[in-house]
Amino acid sequence: MIYQFFAKTDPGRARDNNEDSVVFDEPSLTAVLADGMGGYNAGEIASGMATAFIKSELSRWLTEAGDGAKAREVRRAMEICVDNANRSIFNSANSNAHYAGMGTTLVVGVFRDDKLVLGHIGDSRCYRLRAGVLEQITKDHSLLQEQMDAGLITPEQAVTSSIKNLVTRALGVDDSVLLEVNEHVVQAGDTYLMCSDGLSDMVDDGAIAKIVAEDLSLDQKASQLIDLANENGGRDNISVLLVEVHEMPEKRGLIARWLGK
Repeated sequence: MIYQFFAKTDPGRARDNNEDSVVFDEPSLTAVLADGMGGYNAGEIASGMATAFIKSELSRWLTEAGDGAKAREVRRAMEICVDNANRSIFNSANSNAHYAGMGTTLVVGVFRDDKLVLGHIGDSRCYRLRAGVLEQITKDHSLLQEQMDAGLITPEQAVTSSIKNLVTRALGVDDSVLLEVNEHVVQAGDTYLMCSDGLSDMVDDGAIAKIVAEDLSLDQKASQLIDLANENGGRDNISVLLVEVHEMPEKRGLIARWLGK
């Protein structure tokens, strides 16, 4: 498989600062997105610490482990890196009054051959577009999601709910946090979209699917997604990270090349 990455972030129309952070490392096929929370600039600090730490530590481990690393080993390395990042943010929050209570959501993915090891905390999401169908492959850790799961509220009612931004799990708020990790089979032609709720709250899944499915560059798709979120109000910071999957061209033999086949 060949993987192509692109990321873009925008403060939106309602905020001056941007508390989102998004990074990727193409050599290790690692992608990380975080949406910070907290007073002063604490949210920005938390998300920046999370993405920088996890990208650095996880990509270094993946490089050292090489192609032979199994999915369960990647999963364990991811859990350790996230746990260390959590403790670092938590300790910073408790040693600096300005950072008290800061935390961040997280989505982190590692692509290995035809597998995606995907971890998340909070309500930042990962979607997969396959054969024209968009599917959310993470499940929000939020009070709203818990109410929907319990049958207390319908998806239609959830759209206008006043509690849609209350997360039940965040990185850096407590001294430990549970990272939800799942493995997914990757197919050539897939497109993966990680995003903060500044996109998913402003743009419905149908509109997201339409843009991601268009025959455009990843740069153009990211710009269109952010522009639409802003057109719809831009009430929060907006971040997107797109990963496009292509099949590796088959190597032709020497005789085939001579014959032009």
